[in-house]
Amino acid sequence: MTLTNEELNAHWMPFTGNRQFKQHPRLFVAADGAYYTDSEGRQVFDGLSGLWTCGLGHSRDEINAAVSKQVADLDYSPGFQYGHPLSFKLANKVVELTPAGLDRVFFTDSGSETVDTALKIAQGYWRTKGQPGKSKFIGRIKGYHGVNFGGVGVGGIGFNRKLFDQSVDADHISHTLLDENRFSRGMPEKGAHLADELEELVLLHDASNIAAVIVEPLSGTSGVLPPPKGYLNRLREICDKHDILLIFDEVITGFGRMGSMTGADEFGVIPDIMTLAKQITNGAIPLGAVVLGAEIYETFMDKGGPDYMVEFPHGYTYSAHPVACAASLAALEVLVQENLVERVKQMSPVFEKALHSLSTAPFVTDIRNYGFAGGLSLEHYPGEPLRRPFEIGLKCFEKGFYIRWGADTLQLAPPFIASEADIDGLINAVGESLHELS
Repeated sequence: MTLTNEELNAHWMPFTGNRQFKQHPRLFVAADGAYYTDSEGRQVFDGLSGLWTCGLGHSRDEINAAVSKQVADLDYSPGFQYGHPLSFKLANKVVELTPAGLDRVFFTDSGSETVDTALKIAQGYWRTKGQPGKSKFIGRIKGYHGVNFGGVGVGGIGFNRKLFDQSVDADHISHTLLDENRFSRGMPEKGAHLADELEELVLLHDASNIAAVIVEPLSGTSGVLPPPKGYLNRLREICDKHDILLIFDEVITGFGRMGSMTGADEFGVIPDIMTLAKQITNGAIPLGAVVLGAEIYETFMDKGGPDYMVEFPHGYTYSAHPVACAASLAALEVLVQENLVERVKQMSPVFEKALHSLSTAPFVTDIRNYGFAGGLSLEHYPGEPLRRPFEIGLKCFEKGFYIRWGADTLQLAPPFIASEADIDGLINAVGESLHELS
């Protein structure tokens, strides 16, 4: 399929260098298993599972059948004041697969919407409890929480914030990317002490003004930053001590990527609120979910006034869309029935060994990994920190491998179904590309 210049110009693409892309388009026209087919008919290995979304592989028959049937049976159902059975079935499935104590689910359409929903729930919770002063959020430098106004505000990636004014009242603790942890395998040994910066911010702002702390258990978009050992535990302790909600943004880590069903399960720390998206439908249909404890939910119910009143004035036209719910139920069934979470855990050492074989490759200044997520930091061109990852990404694409570049990093996230040969091919392509630029 070839597009004209006029057809290309009509679409303002997200997170894309539009000028470069429209001179040299990179178009996918089909996908199956762990591979895309591009517009020239080439097979391209999916080295990022779509966009951290398609761990089961593409075009799963089970999901296709569920979506087709649902479109024919009930293509849309209003979500305000009316419902449909699949949303309740899916909510129960999500509760079953997430940590004990998180047993209420609010559906959205994306990770960004999910984060903003979680922030509104946190503020609304404290206001409903008679503590309206608890409205500030604490995020983390290098944190990524989507692109809606709330998520950008609590996020800590400067490039995503510089064009926009302050959106929510937020402060930030330091990131956990330390020189002494370079080339760590799995969770770094050092860095748990950085969680104590939260105590300093509590001292500065006072706990009576802080609604919640939001972090990714593992930061993906900033280049794959696994949490230092003991770090998340310490955040949990400080939040408990000061009566502050802890939100885990698990849009990337939820449903298998870490080798457990969630990052909370893998790292042994349970938040008050969890955000999910991406893998929840295997990327087939947009869907997100906020999962939280019954106490938060019941607070809204108890203070909601007469039972016909809306307790939480929030939601989206496509919240719990019936086709998305069908896709999610099918995707989660495949995830469980094929034991793919355990497969990630078993294959993670293979991925780790292959990834760290690049430690001596040109320009590589750090490698980080956990589960089926890996990140490489690259030496900068003088004054152009974003250039070399872009060049490596394009070279990999020429070789038939799709990877992600962001800031000064390369990011790899193979599908859960990837074989050892797939992983070796991916790593070899990255290595060859690095050497070709040296």
